[in-house]
Amino acid sequence: MINRKDLPALATGVMATLAGIGIARFAYTPLLPALIQEDWFSASQGVYLGAANLLGYFIGALAAHTLSEHFSVRAVIGTSFVAIALSFLLCAGVGSFSWFFFWRLASGIAGATLMVVGPSLALATTPPERRTGVGALVFTGIGFGALLSASVVPLLLEFSLTATWTMLGLLCILAGLVCDRGVARLASPTVANHKVVSQNVNSQKRHASVMFVVLIVMGAYALDAVGFVPHTLFWVDYLARENGLGHQAASIQWGIFGVGAVCGPLIVGALARRVGWHRGLAIAFLVKAAAVSLPVVSLAPLGQSVSSFAVGAMIPGIVALTSGRLAELVGPTAHKKLWGQATAAFAAAQALSGYAMSGLYATWGTYSPLFAISGFVLVGGFLLVLLSRGAELRHTSSSH
Repeated sequence: MINRKDLPALATGVMATLAGIGIARFAYTPLLPALIQEDWFSASQGVYLGAANLLGYFIGALAAHTLSEHFSVRAVIGTSFVAIALSFLLCAGVGSFSWFFFWRLASGIAGATLMVVGPSLALATTPPERRTGVGALVFTGIGFGALLSASVVPLLLEFSLTATWTMLGLLCILAGLVCDRGVARLASPTVANHKVVSQNVNSQKRHASVMFVVLIVMGAYALDAVGFVPHTLFWVDYLARENGLGHQAASIQWGIFGVGAVCGPLIVGALARRVGWHRGLAIAFLVKAAAVSLPVVSLAPLGQSVSSFAVGAMIPGIVALTSGRLAELVGPTAHKKLWGQATAAFAAAQALSGYAMSGLYATWGTYSPLFAISGFVLVGGFLLVLLSRGAELRHTSSSH
């Protein structure tokens, strides 16, 4: 049950993840076939524009913590919303590849900043007893953005690409206003968590091996980034053009993906309360590995839908579980810095795999092998999650 006192934190976190990935990233996926079909860009150029956002996400993840320490958090968040809105509004007409590349890059930088700062701020201002619920719910913004892009973008494309880009920019402005109102009403995290900060710093000094566990979790999260790429960049184009299913059928699958992405944080929130952050994360990796690999085995309607829903659910699900697991290991205040580092590791792997997969697609002319590659990599992430628990248990036993 949502506590009214948590509404400012939820508004901050949900709107940040809505714009940061839900719109800045996911809205581009259903746009890609239209950009190619209307000759704004070639197929390979369109794919590389998607990868530009991944590169920007890496840069933003590295800079986010530092920016939030040197400038007002409210100003950092507000500027990020403006940048994402401009990335749509200023690309609403036919332009050069370099112009679009710059703004897709800028939207990635701003999106990562929101993904690091927004959820961390929401967590740090929420009392410990309500942190599991809020920590999962803030990532529903990713799903709402995907669902929004699945339902609104196809309708807008009936009018024109220009109308679509413009409306997405206006939606970012609206989300930014709601987020700003939430930030303005938040309690100060510094005062609320002062004791927790000192305890966590001392704890890290006494038990440096905790950081080894953190690094393993970050490594698993980086591998998850490879599994993130095929569905979020290529899924609609893979179904619509490569398999000849048409834009409408592919858009329906993107809608199912969006429904999954909305449900994912709710599912993993319940899962984390039942089995804990670690076990929940291990289960999520296995489910996602199977779902990403499914298109290689079957493209029957049921197979498509299961893959769309499960990958959609586990994308924000694994984000929420990794965030919660890190907060569990180091506490909510140290979380922001480490969550920024984890996001940077994720973004680096995502950018590298995004460019590599774009190159492989240009070479092979097919997306199919990319889904198989990502499935294998996600199994590796699952094994790292198991290894992290073993390292934690060894640390616990040695400290006694």
